[in-house]
Amino acid sequence: MVLARRKVVYLLLAAGLVLFLSPFGWLVITAFKAPSELRAVPVHWWPHHPSLDNFRQALTLFDYLGYARNSLTIAGLYSTLVTLASAWAGYGFARLQAPGKRVVFGLVLSTMMTPQIITLIPTYLLFAKADLINSYVPWVLWGLAGAPYLIFLFRQFFSTMPKELEEAAIVDGCGQIRIFWRIFLPQSWPVIATSLILSFSWSWGDYIAPALLLDDDRTTLSVKIATGYVNEHGTGLYTVVAAGSVMYIVPVLLLFLILQRGFITSASTSGLK
Repeated sequence: MVLARRKVVYLLLAAGLVLFLSPFGWLVITAFKAPSELRAVPVHWWPHHPSLDNFRQALTLFDYLGYARNSLTIAGLYSTLVTLASAWAGYGFARLQAPGKRVVFGLVLSTMMTPQIITLIPTYLLFAKADLINSYVPWVLWGLAGAPYLIFLFRQFFSTMPKELEEAAIVDGCGQIRIFWRIFLPQSWPVIATSLILSFSWSWGDYIAPALLLDDDRTTLSVKIATGYVNEHGTGLYTVVAAGSVMYIVPVLLLFLILQRGFITSASTSGLK
């Protein structure tokens, strides 16, 4: 009976995996098709003559690597700053005592319920008045402000650490900043890995903010992929879009593969206190 249940569970998991990966699989298959095969009736599920020509066009129709560099700059800046800022805020909520701390923490978490579209126009107007349009400063400011969900993760993790570590450091003459940098932050690698993965993917995959705040020369790869692959008649080159999108996903996949152990550990312990 136990063996039969286990087989059923494995079959359900395998079916879920296939369902989850099918859109990405179709994207990869499309990237190797000729344009005529994409329009064929009946549908050609597999390319008759797989070719790398779509990938060549994806790299050469515009400066793909240049826009990828813009995306990496923004995502790297944001993910690094938001991780450090969220860790510092989480440490404060977890280990420091102050009047109204629980109320402030509740207010921070409540901001996760605010849809981004509501703050879109006010955010643009603020940056426009500060003359920060067409620069990467907004991502620096967003990073320094921290992220509510990441603050929650760090707060939960720091709350589980033994108080004796903090007391021993205080006896040795350490202040709160040194305790954070020398003891708590190095121990929080699982949450740091999770924060880097999430924040990098948020910024890397963001379309709205770069399209709103940056001009064509400084914009990101996500915006350029959505608008740059057209022929002389303005018609979308969908097989080239697929090839560009496959390459666009690679950095996030590599980051996850490198940091996945810490990500999984943090996901399994973030609800504990």
